[in-house]
Amino acid sequence: MERESKENKTFQIKKMNNQQIRDLVSNIFERNNEYSLTQEFEEKFSEKFGVKYSIAINSGTSGLHAALAAAGVGPGDEVIQPSVTVVMDSYVTLHMGATPVFVDINPDTWNIDVDEIEKNITEKTKAIIVVSLYGLPVDIDPIMELARKYNIVVIDDSAETVLSDYKGSISGTCADIGVYSFEKSKHMTSGSEGGMIVTNNETLAEKSRKFAGIGYKNLTATAGRTSLASSVFQDPNYERFDSIGYNYRMNIITAACGIAQLEILDELVENRKKIGAMFLKAVEGCSWIKTQKVYDYCEHSYFTFAIVYTGSIPWKDFYNRYLEMGGDGFYGCWKPPYLEPSLRGRNFDGRKYPEGSFPVAEEYQKKIMAFKTNYRSLDLAQQKISILSDLIDKIGRN
Repeated sequence: MERESKENKTFQIKKMNNQQIRDLVSNIFERNNEYSLTQEFEEKFSEKFGVKYSIAINSGTSGLHAALAAAGVGPGDEVIQPSVTVVMDSYVTLHMGATPVFVDINPDTWNIDVDEIEKNITEKTKAIIVVSLYGLPVDIDPIMELARKYNIVVIDDSAETVLSDYKGSISGTCADIGVYSFEKSKHMTSGSEGGMIVTNNETLAEKSRKFAGIGYKNLTATAGRTSLASSVFQDPNYERFDSIGYNYRMNIITAACGIAQLEILDELVENRKKIGAMFLKAVEGCSWIKTQKVYDYCEHSYFTFAIVYTGSIPWKDFYNRYLEMGGDGFYGCWKPPYLEPSLRGRNFDGRKYPEGSFPVAEEYQKKIMAFKTNYRSLDLAQQKISILSDLIDKIGRN
């Protein structure tokens, strides 16, 4: 990507012909013989985010799966997680043979309610997955205090929160393990899918890398590839694997995209923050719109701009009127995982979660509107946001 101008704040994709694409791919593969682009991406990511170890993987979901494996989660264990999140946090828990234990959300931040976590800790609790929702960092310090008290591993699902400050650190780096997503709608992308596991714990890093690397025995916290003499690995008696894992490794073309995005990440995130500020101004003074509360200890990076809507006209009617006026539409919130058809009515090792289990989560889920912030032009963003402001004025802000 290249900048059109600093004033315009417009990002454009440079068009390439077939020969240029072939040359690019050829150069990538030639370079990989000398130095892994994936390893370069990991090293640059570690430097940017201020962590000791980064492990590039093929998706954020894969990263969560590897993080649970590194934490030693297995059959009979419990993993505490919020009731407003995508269902993948539950899926990876179940794939480990463990049980997801849901808790309600904080009505101000919409992140996991810290006070509810300790109430649900049992002798079976092995990990806590927290989610920094929509770009707002979870208040991780009190959660880490609980985790140390009960010897529990904390995993921060920071798929939607990148370069957000939390008490002087970067959100996602303060838990035992953090997981980022590079899916195409996220703050940065590595093509279409991709992700990164981060940690400052060498043991967790090595276990995550091995699980995501098919269990190759020579993988380490820092090395996703090993250099062995051909006489060693071509020997029929050579033993390659010492643990069970999956092939969640990031390929080098995806890594090359990630390196390029990392170079402009500050600008990409800053754009979203500016667009978030535009939205805040547009909804200012509206009594039937509630936004996430941003405390002084952190900042919002606005993966989306989300509101809880309590207006007089139905949610869907508001959506249609916004579209009719030229708006882009917006997303509703995912259903709580335990109410998705794949998990609804399931017995979670003696726990059942019928509708009504978590009143704050279920009330907010039905009312959340999430507006896009990944506009390539601030001018276009302002144009669309003005439509929202006009619609609010037509309805009345009180």
